[in-house]
Amino acid sequence: MTEKGRILVVGAGFAGAVYARTLAEAGYRVEVIDQRAHIAGNAFDETDAQTGIRFHRYGPHLFHTKLEAVVQWLSRFTTWLPYEHRVRALMEDGRYVPLPVNMETINSIFATALNNQAEVEAFLQELAVPHVAPRNALDYLQSKIGTELTELLFARYTRKMWALGLEDMDASVVKRLPIRFNHDDRYFPEDRFQMLPEHGYTALVQAILDHSGITVDLSTPFERAMQKDVVWTFSSMAIDDYFGNALGPLPYRSIRFHHVHQPIKSKTTWAVTNFTDTGPITRETHWHLLPGHNNPTGAAALVTREEPCDYRDNHMERYYPVKTADGIYVTRYEQYRQMARQEPALTFIGRCGTYQYLDMDQVINQSLAGARKWLDEQAK
Repeated sequence: MTEKGRILVVGAGFAGAVYARTLAEAGYRVEVIDQRAHIAGNAFDETDAQTGIRFHRYGPHLFHTKLEAVVQWLSRFTTWLPYEHRVRALMEDGRYVPLPVNMETINSIFATALNNQAEVEAFLQELAVPHVAPRNALDYLQSKIGTELTELLFARYTRKMWALGLEDMDASVVKRLPIRFNHDDRYFPEDRFQMLPEHGYTALVQAILDHSGITVDLSTPFERAMQKDVVWTFSSMAIDDYFGNALGPLPYRSIRFHHVHQPIKSKTTWAVTNFTDTGPITRETHWHLLPGHNNPTGAAALVTREEPCDYRDNHMERYYPVKTADGIYVTRYEQYRQMARQEPALTFIGRCGTYQYLDMDQVINQSLAGARKWLDEQAK
């Protein structure tokens, strides 16, 4: 195949890796850079030296999707282990209840004995605070589950996670959280495919990048001079950073991850626990409870606790774009996007490039579609 020219990909996470592989297979020479010292972006996983347990450095990444095409593409590079994710919320009295809210959650909190969907719907309707046109996340949740459940399971968590009240958050932030009227306690029951890569995400991304047409340079920050003499640049860097924050910053929430060793709690059978108190920690993950993450010694658990913070207080590590009810930051992003359209031979990709909260399957699906669309346009 005749080489078609050089492509620069900024970022070695899923977005960059998918673009790189797709374009390399089409005959382009792709140079991937990442300012971090590792590939796989926020999905990067590694082995804990003390316990031999695999853990995700930037918090749990749990693959789930309805998109068979995404699974088929990824399956070229990995085998899978089945895993259906379950989460419990720790009440202040020491009880654990399922999240998302289901029949068991309601029965436990309110000491009721609801038996079927009709009874659960009727009970929640009694609790609900009518909001015909919810203006924000608070209105939306109160219209679905009432004031008490909203405060207990969502409002405190939101204050910790976002440093904002639910009344300041766009309703879209919480609309993605389902409310169930049965005993189903799976976190993603609507997704046909739920699994983890057998050898981890780092190995998966490494396999995607393993192509003769791809080179990878780590610990390499982006510089505009790198765009010289390339056919195109696909960048997953923060779009506001690229433009020197000319219109003001696009804010993100970040997470400080506290990785600790502790005795294994035999009663814990779920991997992730959310905290409903007013303390600084939002959730913790027990890694040995994820399939394929191993626990060779069996002596201790590796637990990761998450403490949200402003990205400016955590080395500019961007995880969650802030979406407020007034839409100010969405508007600012759209202005940056208009600026990007004036740039020659440049496309922004991924979470930070498009200022979206995206699950892994969405990033991969968008990247496959985007790369193929770009190739089609070049062929015209």
